[in-house]
Amino acid sequence: MCGIVGFFSTEIINDVSDVGARMVKKLHHRGPDDSGVWTKKEHGIVLGHARLSIQDLSSAGHQPMLSHCGRYTIIFNGEIYNHLSIRKDLDKTGDAANWRGHSDTETLLSAFTAWGVEKTLQQCSGMFALAIWDCNKKELILARDRLGEKPLYYGWQGDTFLFGSELKALRVHPAFLGEINRNSICLLLRHNVISAPYSIYHDIYKLEPGSMLVLKYGERKPTITPYWSIREIVQSGCKKPFSGNVNDAILKLEGVMSRSVQEQMISDVPLGAFLSGGVDSSIIVALMQTQSTLPVNTFSIGFNEKYYNEAVHAKDVAEYLGTNHTELYLDTNDLLDVIPKLPSIYDEPFADSSQLPTYLVSSMAKQHVTVALTGDGGDELFGGYNRHFLAKKIWNKIKFLPLTTRNIISRAMMLISPQGWNLLYKVISSILPARAHFNLPEDKIRKLADILSVDTPEAMYMNLVSHWKKPDDLVHDAINTSTVLNDTSKWAELSDIGQQMMYLDTVSYLPDDILTKVDRAAMSVSLETRVPMLDHRVVEFAWKLPLDMKIRNGEGKWLLKQLLYKYVPKTLIDRPKMGFGVPIDSWLRGPLKDWAESLLNESRLRHEGYFEPAPIRAKWEEHLSGKRNWQYHLWDVLMFQQWLESQ
Repeated sequence: MCGIVGFFSTEIINDVSDVGARMVKKLHHRGPDDSGVWTKKEHGIVLGHARLSIQDLSSAGHQPMLSHCGRYTIIFNGEIYNHLSIRKDLDKTGDAANWRGHSDTETLLSAFTAWGVEKTLQQCSGMFALAIWDCNKKELILARDRLGEKPLYYGWQGDTFLFGSELKALRVHPAFLGEINRNSICLLLRHNVISAPYSIYHDIYKLEPGSMLVLKYGERKPTITPYWSIREIVQSGCKKPFSGNVNDAILKLEGVMSRSVQEQMISDVPLGAFLSGGVDSSIIVALMQTQSTLPVNTFSIGFNEKYYNEAVHAKDVAEYLGTNHTELYLDTNDLLDVIPKLPSIYDEPFADSSQLPTYLVSSMAKQHVTVALTGDGGDELFGGYNRHFLAKKIWNKIKFLPLTTRNIISRAMMLISPQGWNLLYKVISSILPARAHFNLPEDKIRKLADILSVDTPEAMYMNLVSHWKKPDDLVHDAINTSTVLNDTSKWAELSDIGQQMMYLDTVSYLPDDILTKVDRAAMSVSLETRVPMLDHRVVEFAWKLPLDMKIRNGEGKWLLKQLLYKYVPKTLIDRPKMGFGVPIDSWLRGPLKDWAESLLNESRLRHEGYFEPAPIRAKWEEHLSGKRNWQYHLWDVLMFQQWLESQ
């Protein structure tokens, strides 16, 4: 894993190498082992690279790297897991270079020369963000992996086109303007992240997954085209689904996932895995252990609050599989100590509170390994979130009730305090079936009350994935911008709302929240994370599976669980889904109260001029009183406020 940065300027800058070096220095955490800067002054192009050595630890892997033919110069962040196979193909056809080392970067350059950039990217299995200067065509090419595992920002600032892995590197350039985009604040308040293609800054964007950007010398407008389309994969898979039986599907899934895990275990440095004890991380670790002659290194985080603690389950799975397991139990102070670091780690406001334990498990793992595999992607691909299988069922039950009646029921449910709902659930849970047991009942019931007032299944989804429902009423001089979530023309052509939700989660929640959270947390401590479930062959097969192989008998990830049961007893896995959360609600009434009050102070909010203070103060006071739990809404605002304070 590495960090990349660069710029393309029509202005003459005398100290371009020095500016490039200062930008690279800001990415030292992403690549502490080596760094380099390449310039082409006559064309105003600068490429910079910070290297974390994973494969080919020698100087032969140094970047920026030039192709043997002299046409391409590349900076590359990521891993191409099938690059040795690509080398063999190049050797067979006589297109291979005289190899200097065994890095995947050198393989890419040779493939670009033989096949061109787009075809090469289509042949690659991996995660990456890269920039290439084509000296023949005098054009800059940026590209990002299919699902968005690796970040890449870009944009014009005056006469300079900036690009890089993280915003902190772009901010170093003297042309960087840093004007806050108020519309992006609306996105943050609605979805707790700033959705692609936007960033917190005007005219700085995120390159969307599966895309290539080409900017020709002397032109200002880049062209952006997909080299791989998840939308096409989804629609094709649903129209021509897998035709085998369940056993066939299990064998096929086992094959593609085993291959992905095997390829992603290739490393010249120590390797391990995050293990929560849930379905996704457990299947990854199980497949790793079957392919390893030594115990796999596994890592988990524990909490003293039982509603948030999965460590006991992770330990049981680790003992059964025989891994070398390390766990760390956190107290409140461990987590609170991370909060001041968040603006630096995430670079722009980011309000998924599981960022706290994600950073701590990454920090712990880094003490033992340099690479960690994760189970991310399983929920989106196999229907693991409650909304994937409950939303349709709920809609079919409520759609016959008049909207006015549903609104009355919703308001009545909202009148009961969080403590009241939790007490009621505690009383009745003993008579409920195990499938109906869940953590944090008040949160689930509030969501149910919220969605009773929607008038379409599509509106139900937007409600479920939104915190502040009308953020443009809260943010001064802002409007709601178009994203894949609120622009139905960008949705896949699917008839089932559950599948549509899975698709939207894959193209939005997964890259903008989950993968961003893990990449920034892990790379802040120089730990590379890999995601076997996001191998494009796994993704393509998952979307060919009939829906009833993913969701069956009111249970999500059904087929994935059948595969896991071949390796781990059902008794160790079957339990309510927990997630990777922290008790922000109680902290805001306790150890975080003074910190939050300072950031949410009415005069401060009014002076800064971004927010209308009244609705924020109302939610803050309601939360403190215990009448309502507004932890998600408040955390969104607090993360912006803390980021703003750090600037």
